[in-house]
Amino acid sequence: MLQANTLCMRYGDTQALKDLSFSVAPGEVFCLLGQNGAGKTTTINIFLGLLEPTSGEALIDNISVIKDKSIRKAIAYIPEIVQLYSNLSGIENLDFFSKLAGFSYSNKALNAFLKQANLQEEAYQKRLSTYSKGMRQKVGIAIALAKNASYILMDEPTSGLDPKASVEFAKTCKALSLKGVGILMATHDIFNAVNIGSKIGIMKEGALIHTAETSHISAQELQDLYIKTI
Repeated sequence: MLQANTLCMRYGDTQALKDLSFSVAPGEVFCLLGQNGAGKTTTINIFLGLLEPTSGEALIDNISVIKDKSIRKAIAYIPEIVQLYSNLSGIENLDFFSKLAGFSYSNKALNAFLKQANLQEEAYQKRLSTYSKGMRQKVGIAIALAKNASYILMDEPTSGLDPKASVEFAKTCKALSLKGVGILMATHDIFNAVNIGSKIGIMKEGALIHTAETSHISAQELQDLYIKTI
């Protein structure tokens, strides 16, 4: 389980996180909603080990990401803009980043990861410079699969996607969830949060103000609650 236990983060006089606590179980999709500056990205950066909290703990399977850096191998990160090599093809990027993480796969296995990520087969050998944002994200997801990540952290993954790409992304996330992958997603997208997520948390000024299960709340109800909260 991925857990935030009373996380606090201060930058000088600014408190970016205030006693933040939540958990993401295997197969669960937890969506963090909030305005810019609410603390969503700070939370993700703590789990990535890029920031050390002022107090509290970020745990992966009950192991601190700060005290034991090796546990970070259990997570993969997909930012808003997936950073890949534009002069390489999709499969070449997947092969490179898999080897960087210590994995070596056959061409057949690499193809299988790209297929699981729902990248169209005709794009496997094309350069990334020809890819849309949605296609780049699929390569990022394939890399997470190749790394055998137990948890995937996503920061604004649906930003800039067209409706078709958003639908495909939602299907991919649900497929990952069924495979037991836990997902922590920071987003502004209320509709996709309800559509993709199993749980939703609304953040404001570093604190988690509301949590809800998506099975118990509609997109309209969430929107009303979100607007009321912020």
